[in-house]
Amino acid sequence: MTATENPSTKTGKPGTTGAEILERLSVTPIINAGGPNTKHSGSRPRQVAMDAMQAMSETFVNIDELLIAAGKEIASIVGAEAATVTSGASGGLVIQAAAAVSKGDPEIILRLPDTAGIPNELVIQKRHRFIYDHLYLTPGTRFVEAGDDSGCTPEQLEAAISPNTAGVIHLESPFKNLDVVQLPQSAEIAHAHGLPLLADAASMLPPRENLQKFTSEGADLVSFSGGKAVRGPQSTGLLIGKPEWVEYARLVNAPNPTMARSQKVSKEEIAGLLAALREFVEVDEEAETARYKRDMEMVVDRITEIPGIAVSLEHNYDHYIPHAVVRFTDSWRGPEGAEIARRLMLGEQRVYVTSGYTGDREIWVDPLNIQPGELETVARRVHEELMKAAGGE
Repeated sequence: MTATENPSTKTGKPGTTGAEILERLSVTPIINAGGPNTKHSGSRPRQVAMDAMQAMSETFVNIDELLIAAGKEIASIVGAEAATVTSGASGGLVIQAAAAVSKGDPEIILRLPDTAGIPNELVIQKRHRFIYDHLYLTPGTRFVEAGDDSGCTPEQLEAAISPNTAGVIHLESPFKNLDVVQLPQSAEIAHAHGLPLLADAASMLPPRENLQKFTSEGADLVSFSGGKAVRGPQSTGLLIGKPEWVEYARLVNAPNPTMARSQKVSKEEIAGLLAALREFVEVDEEAETARYKRDMEMVVDRITEIPGIAVSLEHNYDHYIPHAVVRFTDSWRGPEGAEIARRLMLGEQRVYVTSGYTGDREIWVDPLNIQPGELETVARRVHEELMKAAGGE
């Protein structure tokens, strides 16, 4: 979406552009070169999503009926057996766990998070623990860890399962796929015990093939973000999987009077997600990737000669689209990644980049949210701060 496409500029009323709103609130905008994380505003909704939200605001509907119909459309769009809408990928984790515990039982659904006397343990590989995994505990569940910090074997995963196990969790996320039991074998182990395999793949789009990959490998429920690269409303998510498990998840979700009641998704957001998802799957991924590579090559070329760093363009499991990755070598004498990132967020031209994923010896530039006209500013600001830091400032 360019500035001329922004719906806030169409009203003609003073104080209704994003810049004018921030100025009134005395909040400084940022250039988002660090990717679609929620703390830094997620991603830019597609214009079709904004249009669909506006259109849906003009009508009323039974939300249950809308969610069921929207789930069918999502399943058709992505090639899944079944789907439903969640309040972000994070809301999907909550109702995954609740579905595993309740299995559609209305009495249990209304009791949650009281799980006394029913299986409430979720097995998770130790290396799959992550900053948001406590969301799985919302329905009154508890974790049982399999393996240790060095990894997990199939035997260790199976040994963690007991009569009190309700489900097995699997995480697909950057830097989490080595020395662990991979999804197909995790699903096989879970299913041998009559348990669902619950997968979190919030940030694993693109590649678009992942919309079918994880379920084809045996996952019963998979959560994706509806924001991020899909560029629907940031507060939406999609949960896809086996029809019975998707239905169990829908029953414990809002608008029903359950422990997930606070996870409401409005009719406008549902419409926006559908529109964005439809456009997302139709994008030419090769052309999109080529454009991101060109942008990041410009950043790499701008900073490659700075002493003490190694900079590369990377696109792999850990980098969902091409990134410019700056690593600090043994000869680097300046501050580490978090401090460089902090300095980039100071001043009038604030630039957000990612740091800290693999310790504090690198920063990433992510092109997803860099808007037309901002790339040169990003490259210049990163170059400036790295040059100052390399000189001991």
